[in-house]
Amino acid sequence: MRLTFLIALLCCSIAAIAGTEPERDLKAVKINAPIKIDGLLNEEVWRTVTPAENFIVNSPNYGAPASRATKVYVVYDDAAIYIGAYLYDDPKLVRKQLTPRDGESRQDVDYFSVFFDTYNDDQNGFQFLVTSRNVQSDGRLSPNLNSQFGPPSDYSWDAVWESKTTFQKDGWVVEMRIPYFSLRFAQKDVQDWGLNFLRFTRRNNELTYWNNINPNQNGFVNQFGRLSGLEGLKPPLRLSFLPYVTTGYRTVPSKTGTKNEVLRNGGMDVKWGLNESFTLDATLIPDFGQVISDNVINNLSPFEVQFQENRPFFTEGTEIFNKAGLFYSRRVGATPRGYFGVQGRQNDSIRVIKNPGIVQLYNATKFSGRNKKKLAIGVFNAVGAPMYAEIENTNTKVRERILTEPLTNYNLIVFDQALKGRSSVTLTNANVTRNGSARDANVTGLDFALFDKNNMYALRGKLDYSYVKTAAPYSGFKSIINVGKVSGKIQYSLLSNIESDRYDPNDLGILQAPNEVMTMASFSYNQLTPTAKFNSYSYSFSVRHEMLYKPFVYTNTRFNARGFWFFKNFWDASVSLSLQPWWQNDYFDLRTPGRFLKKVPFGFISVEGSSDSRKRLFGRWGLGFAESVDIKSDAYYFIRGGVRYRFSDRFSLDVNINRTADRGQFGYAFEREANGDPIIGRRINTDFTTLINGIYNFTPRMNLTLRARHYWSRVQYQSFFNVKEDGFWTDRPFINGKDQNFNVWNLDMFYTWDFNYGSRLIIGWKNWLGNDVQLNGVTYNNYAKNFARVLQEPHGNELTVRLIWFIDYNKLRRKTI
Repeated sequence: MRLTFLIALLCCSIAAIAGTEPERDLKAVKINAPIKIDGLLNEEVWRTVTPAENFIVNSPNYGAPASRATKVYVVYDDAAIYIGAYLYDDPKLVRKQLTPRDGESRQDVDYFSVFFDTYNDDQNGFQFLVTSRNVQSDGRLSPNLNSQFGPPSDYSWDAVWESKTTFQKDGWVVEMRIPYFSLRFAQKDVQDWGLNFLRFTRRNNELTYWNNINPNQNGFVNQFGRLSGLEGLKPPLRLSFLPYVTTGYRTVPSKTGTKNEVLRNGGMDVKWGLNESFTLDATLIPDFGQVISDNVINNLSPFEVQFQENRPFFTEGTEIFNKAGLFYSRRVGATPRGYFGVQGRQNDSIRVIKNPGIVQLYNATKFSGRNKKKLAIGVFNAVGAPMYAEIENTNTKVRERILTEPLTNYNLIVFDQALKGRSSVTLTNANVTRNGSARDANVTGLDFALFDKNNMYALRGKLDYSYVKTAAPYSGFKSIINVGKVSGKIQYSLLSNIESDRYDPNDLGILQAPNEVMTMASFSYNQLTPTAKFNSYSYSFSVRHEMLYKPFVYTNTRFNARGFWFFKNFWDASVSLSLQPWWQNDYFDLRTPGRFLKKVPFGFISVEGSSDSRKRLFGRWGLGFAESVDIKSDAYYFIRGGVRYRFSDRFSLDVNINRTADRGQFGYAFEREANGDPIIGRRINTDFTTLINGIYNFTPRMNLTLRARHYWSRVQYQSFFNVKEDGFWTDRPFINGKDQNFNVWNLDMFYTWDFNYGSRLIIGWKNWLGNDVQLNGVTYNNYAKNFARVLQEPHGNELTVRLIWFIDYNKLRRKTI
C-alpha cells in the first residue's frame, strides 16, 4: 500500500514537471515616430511587426488552443512601449459592461491585458488591462499575492498611461501607450523583459494566455514568455506632482448638541524617480477623509479587530512593505491612545471640549525600487503630530489640556533579494519612536523562501525579534518554518510557528495574541483542469495542534476538511468540516495572566456556493451549523446570502445579508469579583449585517458609487459564573444590565470623474449613526423595529469636494521651453 502511494505521488510530480512548456519569445521592434492612440492600428509600422498569437486556454479547458484568434503587436520608442491587439470575434457577442477602474473581475465584460517582468526576476511585475469599453485596470505583481479570480495583481497601484478601444466588423481592437515613467527597469544597453498577454471572453468564461500558465505549477510571473532585444532604453526623469484641495461641511450629533464644522484642506503628493530603479513617494499634509467607512463590529473577543486599509497612499505600491507581515498601516494616523481615557472622563461635571479621533500626519514618504541585481529596497517613514484633548470643569470653568498622543515617528526598512527562480530572502526592520518617555518599539525580521529548480518543493521560514522600550523594557521572538510540496495535483506541507510570551510587533504591525506554539500539517488534492463533470475541484485536510509557549501547556487541537467543486455551468459549491474533539484551554478570553477558561468540544459544518456570475442575476449563499459535544442546546449557526442584479451595462446593485447566532457562547462578561477574579457569562449573541453596494457608470471615467451598511448586534446574558482554577466554572448570582443592543450605520456615496489622465474630481457624502446613540434592546427586540429606530436617531453628515490634478514635470518642461 505504501509503495503504491509513493509511485502515484512520483507520477504526479513527473506529470507536473512534464507539463511545463518552453517559454515563448517576441523580438522587440524600435520605432522612430510616436503612434497615435486611437484604437485603429492604421499606422504602417503595425503591419511590419511579427505578432504574438496562438494563445492557450488557461480555463475552463486548460491546454486547448484559444477558440478565437488574437494577434498582439509590440513596438517601442525612447519614451514609451506600445501595444496593439486585434481580438477577433463577432462584435455583437462581445460583452461590454461599463465598470469602474480596477473593477472588471466577475463583471459582464471582455478584456485584454499585458504583463511585464521588467527585471526578469520571475517574481515581480506590472499589469495593464483594458476592457472592451476602454476602462483601465493596472496593478503590481508580487510573489506573496494570491487570487481566486484572475492574476495575482495588487490593483491598489495606479499608473498613468493611455488606451483606446474600437470595434471592427470582425472583432475589437486595443491600443495602449505605456510611458516609461509608469514602469521601473534597470539601465542596460540591451535588455530582455518577461512578457505575457491575457485575453478573457466573458460569454464562455474563456481565459487564455500567450505564454502558457499551468494551473498546477506554483507561481505566475515565473511562467511568462520573453520580450527580447530592447535596446537603448533610458529611464526618464520620473517626477510628477499631485496637488489637491478639499473643502466640505460636517455635522456631528452628540448628547450635548450638534457640532458643525467647515472642512478645508490642501496638500500635495510627489513622485520622484531618484534613478532608473528607485522612486520616492511623498504626501505633504495628507487628508484621508474620502475613504469608505470601516466595518465596525461589536467585539466581545480579547483580540483586536483588524480593519482593511482604504487610504490610497497606504495601499498603492506597498507590496514590498507587506511582504514580512510586520506592517499594519492602520497604526499610522490611528486613534490617539489617550482618546478613550478622555472620553471616559465625561460626566455631569466634566465636559469634553476637544478630543481628536485620529492622529494628524505631518507627512509620509515611501522610497522603493529594485536594482539590476534584483535587490529591492523599501523605506517608509511617517511623522504623526502630537495630539491634545481639552476638557472643562463645568463647575469651576477651569480647562485642562491633555496630551493623548505624543509626536511619533514611524519607520520601516526592507531589503528583499530575489534569488534564482522564485526564491528570495528578506530583511525587515520596523521602528516606532515617540517623543519623551513614551513607549518606543523595534522589530527586526528575517524571511526566506527557497524553491527547488523545478518549482515543485519549497522551504519557507521567518525569524522576528521585538524589543519594546518602556519603564520596564521587554523583548520576544517569533519563528516559522514551513516545508512542503507546492506544485502538482497533490500538495502538502508541515508548518511550525513559535511566538514567545513577550513577542510584541503591535506598534507598527499587528498580532492578536503571542505566547503560542502551533504545529499544522496540511494535505490537498487539486484537480485544476476540466473533467467530465467539473471545470475544477479540490479537497483539503489539515490538523492544527496548539500549545502555550509559557508555561508550555496544551491549549487546543482542531481538524479541518474542505471540498470545492466548480461545475461545468460555472456554478460552484463548497463544504467545510471542522472538529474540535477535546476541551480547549483558552488562556486569552479571561484577560487574566495565568488563568484559562475551558471551551467545549464541538463539530461544525458549512455549505456555501454561488451561481453563474455571467448572468444578470448572480447569487451567493452559505449555511453553517455547529453544536457542542458536551453541552446541548447551545447551537451556533450562520445564514448568509447575496444577490447582484445588473440592470444595464451601466447600473448594477449588490445586496448582502449575513446573520449569525451563537446560542450558548461562554465568555468574559467584562466584570470582576472584588478580589479581581474574572466573571464569565453564558450569552446568546446574535449579529445581523446588511450591506448594499450600487454603482452607476456614466462613462469609462465617471461613476457614482453607493455603499450602505447596517450592523446590529444583540447580546443577551442567560447566566453568570465564577471560573475555577481548572478552567471550569461554578454558578454565581445574576448580574443585571449587561445585555447589549449595538448598532452601526454607514452610508458612503462618491461621485468620481477622472477628467484627465491622473487627474480626478471626487464629491463625497457620508452619513452615520451618532456615536452616543443607544437603543433599548427590550423595546427594539427584532431587526425590523431596531433598523426603523436607527433611521430616526440623530445622524452625522459630511459633504466634501476634492480636486486632484496630475502634473507631469516632463510635459510641463516641454511646454515652457
